[in-house]
Amino acid sequence: MNKCIKFVLCLCLGVVTALGHASQFEETVFSLSEGSYSQKAKVIEALADIQDERVLPVLKALIEPGFGVFLDETTSQLLIVEKKNDALIASNVISGGDVVVTEETPLKKVKVNNRLRRLARAKIAVIQLQSPDSSVRYESAKNLSKKPDKNLRDVIAEAHIAEKTSKVKRTLALALAFIDIHSSDQTLRFNAVEVLGTSVEPKAVGVLTRLAEKNDQGEYLDDDPIVAELAEKKLKSVQSKVSFFKFSENALYGISLGSILLLAAIGLAITFGVMGVINMAHGEMIMLGAYTTFFIQLLFPSLVDWSLLIAIPTAFLVSGCAGVLIERLVIRHLYGRPLDTLLATFGISLILQQAVRTYRSNNVPVVTPDWLSGFWSANGAMSITYNRIYILIFSLIVLAMLALILKKTMMGLQMRAVTQNRPMANSMGIRSGWVDALTFGLGSGIAGIAGVALSQITNVGPNMGQAYIIDSFMVVVFGGVGNLLGTFFGAMSLGLANKFLEPYSGAVVGKIIVLVFIILFIQWRPRGLFALKGRFVDD
Repeated sequence: MNKCIKFVLCLCLGVVTALGHASQFEETVFSLSEGSYSQKAKVIEALADIQDERVLPVLKALIEPGFGVFLDETTSQLLIVEKKNDALIASNVISGGDVVVTEETPLKKVKVNNRLRRLARAKIAVIQLQSPDSSVRYESAKNLSKKPDKNLRDVIAEAHIAEKTSKVKRTLALALAFIDIHSSDQTLRFNAVEVLGTSVEPKAVGVLTRLAEKNDQGEYLDDDPIVAELAEKKLKSVQSKVSFFKFSENALYGISLGSILLLAAIGLAITFGVMGVINMAHGEMIMLGAYTTFFIQLLFPSLVDWSLLIAIPTAFLVSGCAGVLIERLVIRHLYGRPLDTLLATFGISLILQQAVRTYRSNNVPVVTPDWLSGFWSANGAMSITYNRIYILIFSLIVLAMLALILKKTMMGLQMRAVTQNRPMANSMGIRSGWVDALTFGLGSGIAGIAGVALSQITNVGPNMGQAYIIDSFMVVVFGGVGNLLGTFFGAMSLGLANKFLEPYSGAVVGKIIVLVFIILFIQWRPRGLFALKGRFVDD
């Protein structure tokens, strides 16, 4: 019984305290709209001492570009106003509710000077660094390291001592080092160099580089040669770390490029590798998939975040049906004549390009959903965009699903049977003509899916498919005609090779080097990395 009474008393005390803070905030915040700068400084000091979640938005609005705190002289409401795209977005400071304002609304801005901005910035740092949420403290520490303020040194130092989360503690130490490196105290500068020597952030590397600079006589430019010597030693260690992380980043982007080539080449591995058709219109199947994504977003503007998920099956059907139509009308008359299929599909590609160009000659905008925006950063020397990570995962899923279709389904069994021995397959009752049509449609449909992914990293226009058709053929030939495992290794190998060659030779020369290598490799292994046995290969 006593425990229940204590709990109720504590609950009531908490409610009374919260109401007291709320009332104190409302009384104090209105004082911002009146008085001198000195009086406003006292108000900011008082607000920072109030434990109310509304304090932080008000202080931020005082100093952040595009924001402001205003008094509506008609209604006597204090508002936080943001100017965005020539429109005013306002919210009530007290209630937090949205308020409609226009250019004609009589608004009186709460003016602040540089002294008040520095004070507000310091109080914001204190509030955020005392937050129970470690992510808020980490963001605050990152901002402080980007814009070190010597006036906040004591605040940062106290927060660094009290911090328990290692990631936040390291970032606070870095922010402290950026301030102390300019100190006249040699001990502080020594400690700052030690901290900077553990970071690969570009700003930290830049500071160490400046400290280690020498003149023509080999003398350090810094006033303290002992600190400069330590900085030079730390710089060498940091540069080796940066080189490792940059190599890892290039490898990640090479694998990402390989995944893009894999998506573009998987469909070609079926139409060219399995069916023996040189399909020069494969790039246009990719283009159709990308344009399908654009039309999905155009038709359903409120579903942008879900547009890619809707576009994937839709693009597969659109490009797949186009592939079946091309096979039934043109390709089925040209089996066994690869050069004729090359010329015919090249003509089809020109027709499709011109048809799209007639509708819209310029590139079309495809919106990137929020969950694909941004980048993952391991540290200041290594990062990769989220869209490339998702495309890598997506390409592996597509490859796995295609392998399951070929190995575990009746359609896959019939495709392999027709590939290996068409007369025997026909004698077993398999309709090889329709198997050919469905195979060509499957390859074209996967190309459409590739177009959905590529719409997130490149321009969507009538000629977008031409940028990938040659690379796709190189992947298929290098990996082994018709072999999915070979297509995977071929795509990853070419992606890594292109990425590591580009910085030294340039994009064009790098592609030429890769092409020459593949030509020489095919002379040695005509069937590619992984040879597939079938009627086209055996013949």
